[in-house]
Amino acid sequence: MLSARSLASFALLLAVLCSATGCHVVQGLNIGLLMYPVPVSPFYQKRLEDKAWEKERYDRVPVLGPITSGGPPVALDPPSPDEVMRALERARSVQGGIPMFHEIRRDNIRIVMEPIADYVDDVRFLPLVGPVQQHHAHYKCTIYFTETQTMGWPIPHTVVDEDAAEVVYIDHNHLHMVGAVDDTETSPY
Repeated sequence: MLSARSLASFALLLAVLCSATGCHVVQGLNIGLLMYPVPVSPFYQKRLEDKAWEKERYDRVPVLGPITSGGPPVALDPPSPDEVMRALERARSVQGGIPMFHEIRRDNIRIVMEPIADYVDDVRFLPLVGPVQQHHAHYKCTIYFTETQTMGWPIPHTVVDEDAAEVVYIDHNHLHMVGAVDDTETSPY
């Protein structure tokens, strides 16, 4: 009969042998339990992806060349349908419903974009940029759609609003360089 001490030694030896298999061998730094993947909810993953998408496309202010003489400056970048739908989602969200309990969806979407204002500020000096003018473009975007709400509890029913509309205001700002623009790089930065 095996004693408790030999049984504990056998269990320890078995644990060491099992941990020495190829499944747990790590080249380089061993960080313990952090080396195993942790499941992430799709909600949080989509939120981080959306944040990166918006930062890359919509949250940056470009510095364009100087405004040419001979006419009023006109903004050439109206909002994209993607930008309008993202603004609508922030204002009136349909994501995050519970399937078979409460769902909302939009169909037959039509977007009408109207410029409200287009003007340029006076020249000012911004550090790391130089003398610039800020160009403002304001748009009124009206979204017409059919909204369908499906409720699954306590009494299953569907509500359809065929004449739903929402107005979203989007501002596009960018900078124009002022003065003699040199194409050669003179700054060490």
